[in-house]
Amino acid sequence: MEKTESLRAMQAEVDAYIRQFKAGYFSPLSQMARLTEEVGELAREINHYYGEKPKKTDEKPKTVEEEIGDVLFVTMIMANSLEIDLTEVFNKNMEKFNQRDKYRFERKDGKTHD
Repeated sequence: MEKTESLRAMQAEVDAYIRQFKAGYFSPLSQMARLTEEVGELAREINHYYGEKPKKTDEKPKTVEEEIGDVLFVTMIMANSLEIDLTEVFNKNMEKFNQRDKYRFERKDGKTHD
């Protein structure tokens, strides 16, 4: 059976992982550098699989899924250290997008601006 968790539970698990080390959370600037690095690795994988730049034959295989996981992990570290609840952030963002961009793209249901 696959484990299903909420964002809050995942953030708590990441927090428990980080708190076991003396170094704890790095500074926001260091975390931003790490997040940028992980996003770069994700971009590289996307380019390998969907772009015009195939992997070299001696390069280790990585997956887009693995790199997205790394981005998510580092994002949770940053959110935890800044005391940001990603569940709240997600809900606020979805509300914003559902209002602001409700008719931004052609809808499958055919609805247009009211």
